[in-house]
Amino acid sequence: MLDPELTLTPENYGLLTDLYELTMSACYVGEGLDQRRASFELFTRQLPENYGYLVAMGLTQALEYLQQLQFGEEQIAALQATGIFEQAPAAFWEQLRAARFSGDVWAVPEGSVVFANEPMLRIEAPLWQAQLVETYLLCTLNYQTLVATRAARLRDVAGPEAALLEFGSRRAFGPQAALWAARAAIAAGLDATSNVLAALKLGHKPSGTMAHSLVMAIGALESGEDAAFEAFHRYFPGATLLIDTYDTVEAAQRLAQQQRQGRTVVNGVRLDSGDLVSLSQTVRSLLPDTQIFVSGDLDEWEIQRLRQHGAAIDGYGVGTRLVTGQPVNGVYKLVEIDGIPVMKESRQKLTYPGRKQIFRRYDEAGQWQGDRLGLSTELPAAAEQPLLEPVMVGGQRLGPHDSLEAIARRTAESVDRLPQSLRQITAPATATVEISEPLQTLTQRTQHHRQPSYT
Repeated sequence: MLDPELTLTPENYGLLTDLYELTMSACYVGEGLDQRRASFELFTRQLPENYGYLVAMGLTQALEYLQQLQFGEEQIAALQATGIFEQAPAAFWEQLRAARFSGDVWAVPEGSVVFANEPMLRIEAPLWQAQLVETYLLCTLNYQTLVATRAARLRDVAGPEAALLEFGSRRAFGPQAALWAARAAIAAGLDATSNVLAALKLGHKPSGTMAHSLVMAIGALESGEDAAFEAFHRYFPGATLLIDTYDTVEAAQRLAQQQRQGRTVVNGVRLDSGDLVSLSQTVRSLLPDTQIFVSGDLDEWEIQRLRQHGAAIDGYGVGTRLVTGQPVNGVYKLVEIDGIPVMKESRQKLTYPGRKQIFRRYDEAGQWQGDRLGLSTELPAAAEQPLLEPVMVGGQRLGPHDSLEAIARRTAESVDRLPQSLRQITAPATATVEISEPLQTLTQRTQHHRQPSYT
C-alpha cells in the first residue's frame, strides 16, 4: 500500500476519506444499524463575505466517485495493519469487501444558483454508505463551487464580450484540484484554460501565451527582445506576445513599426505588470487592431476597477485568486434516519430536519423572486420550480452528465435572473429564503424530541 507518490486511482476511493467515517461505519455495523436508511444533505450555513450567491458545481465528479466506490483486498489489509480496527466486528470487513454504493442521490443541476441553508445535494442510502462518502463529496462540491462562483462573478463583471482565461494551475491546491478548477471555471463561464491535460480531457483547446523566461533566454543568447518575439512567431504564427519583460511601451512601439513595415503581424499582446490602465491605453494607441490581454493577481474587484477607469483591455488571465481565496464552507449533515427526522441543535450550527426541497419563484419576465425551503413531500405552489432532481437511483445514474456548454449556459442564465443587489461584488444583499410552514412545524417538533435527562 506504500505509495510515496500519492497516486489517486478509483481503486483507492474507499480510503480517500477521514478516519472517523470508517470508525463510525464500523460502529454502525457492530450495533446492527449499518443498513438503516439515512438521508444526509450537503449545504452551506452562510455564504463567504461579499458573496450574494453560490453556483453549485462538482456533481459530475461526485457521481463518478459514487459509481466507482470500492474496497479491494490491498486497501482492507492496509486498514487492518494500522491496528486501529482491532476491536471492529468481523462483519465490518465483509461489508467493505462487498461495498458498492446502492443509494439514491438528489441534486440541483450544476450551474444553478443556491443560497445559505439550501441543499446542493442529498444522499439517501444505507447509513454506513451515506456516512462514508461525506469527505469526498464535500471536497469536490466545496472546491468546484468556490471556483465556479468566482468564475461567474468574473464573467458578470467583465461582461459577455471579454475573453476570460483560467491560469490557476500553479496556484491550485494540488494537481487534482488544478483539473477540477479548470473544469469549474469553464463550466461557469470562462472561455478556456491553460492546463493542457484539463483542456484535452474536457474536449477543449488549451489557451496560453508565453513566459518572461523565453524572452530573457532568447534575448540573452541572441539579439534582444525582438529576437524572442520573432522566434516564437516562427513556430506559433500570430501567437500572443508578452511585452512587459523590459519596457512595455518601447516593445509596443517597435512592434507597431514592424507591423507597418509588413515584417510581422501582432494579433495579441499580454501585459502582466505595471499600471494596467495607462499601459493598456498607450498600447491601444500604438497597436489599435491588436487584442490586449492582462494578467497578474486579477480578481473581480480588480477587473471592475480596470473597467471603471477606462482600461483598454480585451481579455483577462485569472489564476491565483480564482482557484484559492475564501472557502465555501459546505457541511454534510444527517437529516433523517429510518424515517425519523433529526437535526443538530448546537448554538450557531442549528440545522433543519427532514428531507428538503428548494422551491424557486420567477416573475413573468423570468427574474428571480425568491426561494422557499420546504420538505421534499411538499408540492410547488404556482410559479414555483423545484430545484433538487433525482440523479441516481440504486447506485445507478439516471442519464448522461450535462456538457460543459450546457452547464455554462445554465450558470449564465441563473446569474442573469438575479437582481443586481445580489450580484454586486461588494456588500451584496442577502437573499431571503422563506422556510415553509411544514418545515417550521417539523423543526419545532424535532427540537422537543430530545434524549431524556438524568437526575
